[in-house]
Amino acid sequence: MAEFEPGRFDCLITDVSMPGRSGLELQEKLRELGSSMPVIFITADASPATQARALSGGAYACLTKPVNDDVLFQLLQKALNHARRSRRGDTPSDD
Repeated sequence: MAEFEPGRFDCLITDVSMPGRSGLELQEKLRELGSSMPVIFITADASPATQARALSGGAYACLTKPVNDDVLFQLLQKALNHARRSRRGDTPSDD
C-alpha cells in the first residue's frame, strides 16, 4: 500500500495469506480507495468460501496453487487488456 497511487499499476497478483494483511483485506482497501485495478489471487486455500470472497470482492481471478504458468500468463494478459480498456472508457468485452 505504501507504493499505491491510482493509475500507477495495471494489475495486482497477490497471495490470499500474507503476514500483516491478507490479500483479501488488501483488495478491500484498494476498492475503498476507488481502485478498479484487476486483482489476481494465488492461494493454497482451495475452499469455495475463500474463492467466493475474492471474486465477490472484485477479483479478476482466483487460482489455486500450484499455478500453471501458462494459465497465469494468459490471465495476466487479459487483466492488463481489461485495465487498459477501462482507462480508455471502452466497452467491456469477454476477457
